[in-house]
Amino acid sequence: MNTKRIVEAILFAANRTMTVTQIQHVFPELEQPDLKDIQAAIDSIMEDYSDRPVGLKKLASGYRFQVKEGMAPWISRLFEEKPPKYSRALLETLSIIAYRQPVTRGEIEDIRGVSVSSQIVRTLLDREWIRVIAHKEVPGRPALYGTTKQFLDYFNLSSLDELPTMEEIRDSEQDGEPLAATEPTEREKQEATAEAENKESETTSDEAFSKAEADISPPENNTIH
Repeated sequence: MNTKRIVEAILFAANRTMTVTQIQHVFPELEQPDLKDIQAAIDSIMEDYSDRPVGLKKLASGYRFQVKEGMAPWISRLFEEKPPKYSRALLETLSIIAYRQPVTRGEIEDIRGVSVSSQIVRTLLDREWIRVIAHKEVPGRPALYGTTKQFLDYFNLSSLDELPTMEEIRDSEQDGEPLAATEPTEREKQEATAEAENKESETTSDEAFSKAEADISPPENNTIH
């Protein structure tokens, strides 16, 4: 039995990320290699693919084969469906959660300076990019939000340590790469307007984002469970 060849075939055929333990369980019980042998096979496979257009990537929830970033302009032509685009408000909210977690909706609103649409929170929960990790011990016990392994996988990250610093984000915007992909949807606009009517005043979206940039600071020793 060639463990490396079997592990490569398993990872290539899988339509999801797989951990070392999950790979081990694919083998018949009496033929399962040790975890260290599977890990050695994975490391060797990653080295084999280091100079190829396809690579084996370690993400938060396991390993998976994927096309390398430089091939995206060509590969994207295979698919008629365009990738989803997200509003600036949604991306700002997700960024604050990623950098300040655990954080409540009220704290997000304090940082942004405007209301957070219920639709934005539902979208992030439905996509499993965020989850309720606890409730803050204050009156009302508001939910504390944090990011998930699915969030890391989607953005091609293996841990929160790989998140760009705020300086890198500002530099990318100055180079013509804005954070937001599109304007808010009509539904988001309507909900945000309805929620904002109960507030006496609010800053503009540009002022809110500047405030968010100034207030966000990377977390210390954050881990995803």
